[in-house]
Amino acid sequence: MTTPFTPPEKKLVTLIPGDGVGPECVRAAQRIIEAVGANVRWEERQAGASVFRQGIASGVPQDTIESIRRTRVALKGPLETPVGFGEKSANVTLRKLFETYGNIRPVRELPGVATPYSGRGIDLVVVRENVEDLYAGIEHMQTPGVAQCLKLISSKGCEKIVRLAFELALAEGRTRVHCATKSNIMKLTEGTLKRTFEKVSREYPGIEAQHIIIDNCAHQLVKKPEQFEVIVTTNMNGDIISDLTSALVGGLGFAPSANIGNEVAIFEAVHGSAPKYADKNVINPTAVVQSAVMMLRHLGEFEAAAKIEHAILVTLEDGKVRTGDVVGYDKGASTSAFTEAIIANLGRRSGRYQVRAYKPIALPKIDPAPDFVKAKDRRVVGIDIFIESSLSPEELGKSLEHLAAETATKLKMISNRGTKVYPTTGAMTDCVDHWRCRFILPDPKGDLDDLAIFGLLQRVASQHRWMHLEKLPEFDGETGFTRAQGED
Repeated sequence: MTTPFTPPEKKLVTLIPGDGVGPECVRAAQRIIEAVGANVRWEERQAGASVFRQGIASGVPQDTIESIRRTRVALKGPLETPVGFGEKSANVTLRKLFETYGNIRPVRELPGVATPYSGRGIDLVVVRENVEDLYAGIEHMQTPGVAQCLKLISSKGCEKIVRLAFELALAEGRTRVHCATKSNIMKLTEGTLKRTFEKVSREYPGIEAQHIIIDNCAHQLVKKPEQFEVIVTTNMNGDIISDLTSALVGGLGFAPSANIGNEVAIFEAVHGSAPKYADKNVINPTAVVQSAVMMLRHLGEFEAAAKIEHAILVTLEDGKVRTGDVVGYDKGASTSAFTEAIIANLGRRSGRYQVRAYKPIALPKIDPAPDFVKAKDRRVVGIDIFIESSLSPEELGKSLEHLAAETATKLKMISNRGTKVYPTTGAMTDCVDHWRCRFILPDPKGDLDDLAIFGLLQRVASQHRWMHLEKLPEFDGETGFTRAQGED
């Protein structure tokens, strides 16, 4: 007696249509996934503009959060943050709520999409750290005319994103990973990613590992993009260069992405909501469709994913049905016609363009402890007090030296926007009313305690307006702060 075949239970995915052109692109992806017979079912939820207008400041309602928490996978259209509504980007909110720490943005040369780089064989992935850096969104007005944004880079965050980049290279059969940083200038923040990359790369001897300064990386991407396979970088850098890379192969209409975490994955196009094209049936849905292909691979639906990617390649290669972003909106095919063409080409394969043999990505397992890096020894050797003042550097310096005279510290220097201005170095600095005033312990082996800091601060505050403090630490004998330009 033959046991009847029981089809596997369909995988539930949270579907967020999004704003502007989002619903049209998402529906196109839905139709193609259903046509290929992928083992997926949908739970539709909302986020973005319509939610902001309901007065929900995050742009993400609780039932959407609960759905993603349950399904662990979401496919979403682009979300808009309307002017006058909301405060934070709903896109960023979703990434942070579910700790999707890795943003994966692949680009490859596509048939029928002519660019100045056609024939160069571009096929690379930007792996962008997704929740830290300046995107922590911690900003303050320090003075009425000087704003501050905190750039937060953690060793734990760097460890996760670097390991994800190497594991993605293994899963996709790639042999080279570049790490792009600005560590020549930001030696502690961007430098943490560089040092982590150099440490972790030793565990992947079969993959060539190279560090590159981010501005040179941008230069090389324009000059010789085919040299890159995987680029891992910090959040802001990744945001910028991934848009650059999409332009190399035809633009944002062809740029998919995945936001990957150890618990949740959210798949979306790189492009925005493009409201001027909404409801006109003219938008190119390829970026969202390819994001859905990435989602299918994440779900283990490798055969369905490959069929759709082949169908996209065949449709573009045939060149009979092309959207307006490729041939002009006055003669381009409609969104629905392009979708129908992909569906009609399911089962066909391109003779010239290949689909990689993908494997599951082994997500990194990192110690969840908040104190990911533990110091055996630590001490505080001084303090930076940030002061708002209209005095000249000389006037401010003399005043602070007098105020510190009877404390445990002495004034070492004052900087303005990172340049030492007191004691004078002869620099021609156009100063603003925001001064970093560095006080240090005369004893090179001393440890400045909080009581001494409070005493100094009280004396400084008696004559000057301060807005910010930073202790100057040493961890295991290593200096935990940088010097100003011109500081000894």
